[in-house]
Parts: sequence; structure tokens; C-alpha cells
Amino acid sequence: MARLLADPSDSNRADTARKVGQQFTDPALSGAERQIIQEIFRVMVKDAAVRVREALSDSIKDNPDIPREIALALANDVAEVASPILEFSDVFSDEDLLNIIAKKDSEHQQAVARRQQVSARVADALVDTENAKVVSTLVQNKGAEISTKTMKRVVDVFADDRSITEALAQRPNLPITVGERLVNLVSEKIRDHLQQRYKISQEMVTDLFLNAREKATIGLLQPDTNLRDVLALIDQLHRNKRLTPTLILRSICMGDTTFFEAALARLADVPIANAYQLIHDQSGLGLKRLFEKCGLSARMLEVCRGALNVAADMELNSGDDRVRFRQLVIERVLTRFEEGFDPDNLDYFIAKLGRTAQAA
Repeated sequence: MARLLADPSDSNRADTARKVGQQFTDPALSGAERQIIQEIFRVMVKDAAVRVREALSDSIKDNPDIPREIALALANDVAEVASPILEFSDVFSDEDLLNIIAKKDSEHQQAVARRQQVSARVADALVDTENAKVVSTLVQNKGAEISTKTMKRVVDVFADDRSITEALAQRPNLPITVGERLVNLVSEKIRDHLQQRYKISQEMVTDLFLNAREKATIGLLQPDTNLRDVLALIDQLHRNKRLTPTLILRSICMGDTTFFEAALARLADVPIANAYQLIHDQSGLGLKRLFEKCGLSARMLEVCRGALNVAADMELNSGDDRVRFRQLVIERVLTRFEEGFDPDNLDYFIAKLGRTAQAA
């Protein structure tokens, strides 16, 4: 303190702010000593020099015992002062952070987006800013709680921002419906690139586009994907006219019987329990009638029936092995439909069959 009295320069005041802030963490301080330090804080938050206030903010940023009014004064200061305490302090409530987001600029908002934990309410407000830097920071933060609805809004608003969509795709526990939106977005970009850069027929571009999109969509499904998520995905696909015959055919050829059953139920507009009974009707008539109601072709019916038989055998003998399932479908079913069929070219067969899969 004597040094400060002898030389009250900005540099010395900043050093003092840092030391006083660090002393406040000492558990041996008496109540009276804490009161004195808090009074010093109240003086320092009004210091004219930014570097002093910045030093104070940095030194107390992770102290949970800082008085709330001190923390709020620093949080509402210029970005250099506010950023440390906004990013690290646990003193703030969601309401405090929402007020900061509403009133302050992008740098303050980015500091909030970097917090170790960001609630869904705060995440919604950050996305509402529609600021690319803020949203990019948020989606890269694994500690941010971002709702499915808000993630879809991010895709809508920032579809052309690769840094944001790629960061979103890498989030843990990405909802399957958001994953499908991203798959479609990437597929459309590939299609546009092919059309603009190469002299490829419209038919070939469409086949490549659909094949890439649908292959990636089925790839989103995992053995432990719950039925509710599958149904949400199918509703989204159907609503956007992406629940195609080729996608349904691919699902059963890859062993995704739950998706296959739920997709037929959606197309036929019947409860999934009813669709399940029709699909697994031992007479075979139930599946035939369901296909007719869905407007799907007889040729596709035979392939799906064969794949369902493979699924039944696998359930009894081999467990959940998708690679083996695919091999068995090719061996037992698909090679019967095309002479000289290449087992490594399942995608070609599905695309070819899909062009005639919609019944007249």
C-alpha cells in the first residue's frame, strides 16, 4: 500500500487490484477484513483506468464469494473488463446473463457463450442474436445446453456458415432429427457443386445426391436409437418429402427393421402397432396390403419380404450384426432380381429399383 501511495500510477493500481483480489480468497480473513477488501473493490470498479478494472476482474473471476453488485458492475463494463468475469464467475443468475446478452455487444455475448455451463434459456438468447461469432462460440461449447428446437434454428439461420454447421455436427448426443437436417444440407451442397462444376446429366446428379443423402440418413440410426427418436425422424422426413421408397428399401436392406416398420406406418397413416402386425403376418397378405396402401411396387415388396426373412433368421441365430445382415440380404435376395448383380454395388441396385418403386 505504501508503494501505491508513493506511486499511484495505473500500473501500480492494477498490481494492487490483482493482489487485493487474490487476498480475498484467503479463508483466514476475518469478517472485518473481508468488509474492508469489499470496500476497496467498490472503489476499484470505478477506477478511470481500464487496466485496473481488468486486473480486478481477472483476479476475482472464479471466486464465488464476490458480492453480486461488484460482479455485475464488472460484467457491464467494457469488454476487456467484462469478459473474464462473464466467462468464469458463478455469481450470476440466468436473469443476470440474459440482461447482459440483451444490452451488451458481441464480445460480452461471446464471453457468456464460453461459460463452462450455459443453460438452455441462455443458449436460446445467444442464438436469438443471430451473430455468427456468438453462435459459433456457443455450438463449440460442449457445456452448453442447446435444445433440439434451437439447434434446428441454428441450421435454418446459418446453413451457409460451414464453421457453425460443422461444429453443430460434432456436438455430443446430437438429436437424430438435427443430424438429418445437416445430412440434407450437405447433400444439397454436393449436388449444387456437381451441377455447377461438371457436365453431368441431371439424372446422374439426382441419383448421386439421393444416394449420398439417404445412405447418410440411414447411417444416423444406431441399434440403441429409441423408438421416439425414430418416429420424430420419420415425421420430419415425411413432412419434407424425403421419406422415399429408396430410403425405406435401404433401411430394410441394412437391417433397420424399426425404421422400416415405422416408415410404412407413416405412409399408410396407421398406428405403428397395426403396421407391425401387417408386416409380420405369416400369410404374407398383410405386408402386401400395407404396400398397396403405401403405393409401393410389387417388386419392392418381394425384396423387402426377403429382407424381413433374413432379419428373422438373424434374430434367431446371429444377433445384431449389420455387416452380416447386408451380406445375407445380397446373397439371398438381391442377386435373384438382377442377373450379374455386383454384390459391392448395393447402392446402384437400390437406386435402380427405386426408380420403379412407386406403384403406377
